[in-house]
Amino acid sequence: MKITINGKVCEATEGQTVLDVARANGFNIPTLCYLEGLTPTGACRICVVEVEGMRNLVASCSAPATEGMVVRTDTERVLAARRFIVELLVSCHPLDCMTCEKTGDCTLQNLAYELGVTGSPMEGEKYNYPVDYSNPFIVRDYNKCILCLKCVRVCNEIQGIEAIKTIQRGFDTKVATAYDTPLQDSNCVFCGQCVQACPVGALTERKAKGLGRAWETRKVRTTCPYCGVGCQLELHVKGEQIVRITAVEDGAPNKGRLCVKGRFGYDFIYSGDRLTTPLIRENGSFREASWDEALDLVAGKFKQIIAESGPDAIAGVSCARSINEDSYQMQKLFRAVIGTNNIDHCART
Repeated sequence: MKITINGKVCEATEGQTVLDVARANGFNIPTLCYLEGLTPTGACRICVVEVEGMRNLVASCSAPATEGMVVRTDTERVLAARRFIVELLVSCHPLDCMTCEKTGDCTLQNLAYELGVTGSPMEGEKYNYPVDYSNPFIVRDYNKCILCLKCVRVCNEIQGIEAIKTIQRGFDTKVATAYDTPLQDSNCVFCGQCVQACPVGALTERKAKGLGRAWETRKVRTTCPYCGVGCQLELHVKGEQIVRITAVEDGAPNKGRLCVKGRFGYDFIYSGDRLTTPLIRENGSFREASWDEALDLVAGKFKQIIAESGPDAIAGVSCARSINEDSYQMQKLFRAVIGTNNIDHCART
């Protein structure tokens, strides 16, 4: 089928929304509540467009593309509606952008900038919730929540955990666990998908607080070393320090998803308990040694065991915190050099 967007005739297929077709053809339609892979709800209305023959503006994220549809994405009526929505959100939103962890990566902030919203003519009631620091991974600031419900839907539809939902009504509506208990007392697995989905500063990573702004970090793509799935990660690095980890949205096999270890389990890199030199046990205690001395000792012990009991008397376990190349070399050493298949990975033990 064909639809026309801003004067351009575009090809569309059955099941595509107006937003899908627009983005596929290079038209930028802003969104707040939309996330690819989730059921569109049209809750935020930021993605509204004009459709010829329809009296009201249409939410493009949920409107199916139909044959002959004529769409306009940037008329003054559309832009005025988007400005009004952003002004409504700003009217009850904390304006602490200078200290907010999300600054530079906040969708609401970016929309306000693009639409020229510098404040709100409306003076709405403000939220006054205490910021929740009760768990070691996620900081929850309900005062900044815009009720896009991406966190709820990603938890329910993608993760299948259903740890959070909306409670209360009207202005008092908020996202919470059942009976508003702390996250650690719910069935939350702390995968952090809600944090990655949140477009504002309502959900942020506790460990990343104060370590660097979005524009101060560079992204380094890599593969998670924790198990054999091979999830794709983006390390957000400031200088030589990892500030936080996010999933690659379009990267296979995880498609934007991570577990608690993959997202939050990187403290060991900077741990003061990490060994910086080999240690050899003598007379019940350890002493520091050079790499040459340590490797010669290990090689000698391996040769002795193989000579006495054969190669299958030796087994090795590769560390999940090693890089994948090291794990590959470990199995190559055991299979090709030592001559045994007794090699495993600690993620399976």
